[in-house]
Amino acid sequence: MTTLVFDIETIPDVELGRRVFGLEGLADEQVAKAMFAHARQHGGSEFLPLEQHRIVAISCVLRRADTLRVWSLGDASTGEAELIQRFFEGIERYTPQLVSWNGSGFDLPVLHYRALRHGVVARRYWETGDEDQSFKWNNYHNRYHARHLDLMDVISGFQSRGRASLTDMAYLLGLPGKLGFSGAAVWPAYVAGNLEGIRRYCETDVLNTWLVFLHFEHMRGHLDATELASEIARVRALLGESPEPHLAEFLAAWPA
Repeated sequence: MTTLVFDIETIPDVELGRRVFGLEGLADEQVAKAMFAHARQHGGSEFLPLEQHRIVAISCVLRRADTLRVWSLGDASTGEAELIQRFFEGIERYTPQLVSWNGSGFDLPVLHYRALRHGVVARRYWETGDEDQSFKWNNYHNRYHARHLDLMDVISGFQSRGRASLTDMAYLLGLPGKLGFSGAAVWPAYVAGNLEGIRRYCETDVLNTWLVFLHFEHMRGHLDATELASEIARVRALLGESPEPHLAEFLAAWPA
């Protein structure tokens, strides 16, 4: 089975913000500040409505056959439309089991809005049985189907009061967690021109999510103790062989 863990990082869609709030002529940072202020005034926090997000990074862990890979789609110069196209092309190619942390509540809806914005075609992803009968009973969209597993949703028993953050779950399992970066730091990092830092942060998020998923697979009997240890060793080996400093930092922060 092919498993694809994914995570996105976003910034305010200041182009949309100008149109929604009539802010033509203002600089991007001023528009974003107004968008955050509006969200805080009407929702109690600076978290923007999902349609007001723009994707700047998509990171993945792919476990397929005897391989394990972690990477971010495209590079720092790749535009949003191409990032989204590449993500859905991967689903078209592999039909993987998708795994996320809060993907149902955030990542996938944002991907839907932005795919609409850019005219991205995602035929396999939207299949519900018209062309492939197996998707009638198991597709990417039904909350209780398995092609997309939102770990936050499932582990909490689909109860909002039971939800934990990925950081807290990582710490619970002795994993490195956020390593000093957080979602709130993405916009300042983007303004500072540190897109590579955002992409690296996104990669550590998918690594944490993959490791939580391995423990979940053990808990529900899909991996025995030996298989779990083997998969964890595979991750450690991948990190140890990588020349990337953020992956070395992740490994150093992960107690043996």
